[in-house]
Amino acid sequence: MAALGLSACGGGDDGGDSNTLRVTLVNHVWTENIKQALPEFEQRTGLKVEVTQLGEDQLSDQYNVKLNAGSSDIDVMMYRPLQEGKLFAKNRYLADLTDKAKGSADFALDDFQSGPLQATTYENKVVGIPIITEQEVLYYRKDLLQKAGYSAPPKTLDELKAAAAKIEAENPGTAGFVARTGKAAAVTQFSSFLFSFGGDFVDASGKASVNTEQAKQAYAFYGGLLREHGPANISTDMSWSEAMAIFTQGKAAFYTEANSLYKNATDPAKSKVSDTVGFAPFPAGPAGSKPYNIPSWALGVNDASENQANSWKFIEWAAGKEQALAQQKAGVPGARGSVWANPEGIATYPKDLADAIAVSTANGVGHDRPLVVKVAESRELVGQPIVDAITGKDVAASAEAANQAFQKLLDDEK
Repeated sequence: MAALGLSACGGGDDGGDSNTLRVTLVNHVWTENIKQALPEFEQRTGLKVEVTQLGEDQLSDQYNVKLNAGSSDIDVMMYRPLQEGKLFAKNRYLADLTDKAKGSADFALDDFQSGPLQATTYENKVVGIPIITEQEVLYYRKDLLQKAGYSAPPKTLDELKAAAAKIEAENPGTAGFVARTGKAAAVTQFSSFLFSFGGDFVDASGKASVNTEQAKQAYAFYGGLLREHGPANISTDMSWSEAMAIFTQGKAAFYTEANSLYKNATDPAKSKVSDTVGFAPFPAGPAGSKPYNIPSWALGVNDASENQANSWKFIEWAAGKEQALAQQKAGVPGARGSVWANPEGIATYPKDLADAIAVSTANGVGHDRPLVVKVAESRELVGQPIVDAITGKDVAASAEAANQAFQKLLDDEK
C-alpha cells in the first residue's frame, strides 16, 4: 500500500479558539479518572478542555459522521486501534504523531510496550498512543488442581489438555475447560492459541494464512479442547459473559480469557469460587507462549483539527508516565513498561495475575484479530473453523474455505 502522507501533528492551522481543546472520550473508568485530574492539566497549561463522553456505539456513530465529513470540531479522540484503527489511518483521519512522540524526552515513547505501540502505528507512522491494554491469561481453580495432585498450573497447552481431562474425570459435572465459542466472539481469545502454534491471520507478505498447518493445528486443538473437555451440551454462541458464568459458578477447572475481566472471578459477590481462583501465563504451544498484548483503547489527534499542537500537549499529559501510573493504581492496565515494573503499579492486582501479565507483555503479540478495515466481517470468516472444530466437522476443509473467503476480503480492501 502506498504511503498516505499523513500530515505531521502541529501541521494544522491552530485557528479558532486555540485555548479550548475538544476531547471525545468513551464511557470508561479511564475517562472518569482523567476527568478528575483535568483541573491540574488546565491550570498547568492555561488550556480549557471540553469533554464529550459517549458510549461505544454513540462514539462510533459520531466518528463515522464527523470524521468522514472532515469536521474540525474534534481535536483529541479516544478510539479502538484494533477495531477501527486501520480504517481511520487509511482514510487519513488520524494525524501523524511520530515527530512529537519521538521528540519528547519526558514522554519516553520507548517506555511503551512493543505490542500495543505496534497496533497504533500505521505504515511506520505513530498515529495513536495506547492507553489501556489487555492480555490473555489462564484462569484456573487452585483447589481442583491440588486435589488432582498438581503442584503448579500447566505450563504448556499439552499439559493443559492433560490436566483438564484428569480433573474432569475426577469431578463429575465439572468441565475441564471453558472458553468463548461464538464464531466472532471467540476469535480474540483463540488468537493466542493461533500465535502459540506459530500461526497468524495474515502472513508477512499480507496474504491470508488461516489455512497453514499451524493454523489448522490451532483450530483443531482449541475446538477439540472444548468438544472433549468443555461443558456438557456446549453451545457455539458463547461470548465472555456466558463462559465466565460457567467458570464462576464452579463448573469448569480452566478458562482462558482477557485479564481485564479478572474481577468477575475474584469478587465474592459475582463468583462462587472467588477464594480458589488462580492466574497463570498463557500456556506454551509449539511456538512458545505467545498471548496477545493489545491496546483496547488509544488516543489520537483528528487530522482535520485546527488545534493539533495543543492536542498533543493533552496526549503527552494524559498518556504520560504520571497519569499512566495513577490509572494503573486505579486498576486500569496501561501500556507503559514502567507502570508494570513499579511495585505501586501492581499493588492492586493479585500477585499471580501480575506475574502472568508480565509474561504476556514480554512475549505478547500486538493484535487479537485480523488487522483489516472490515473487522467484524473478517472475524465471522476466520471464526467459522472454530465453530466447526467444536462441533467435530472437518477442520482442515473449514480452514481452507475460511482462508479463501478471507483472502477475497483482503483483496477487496487493497
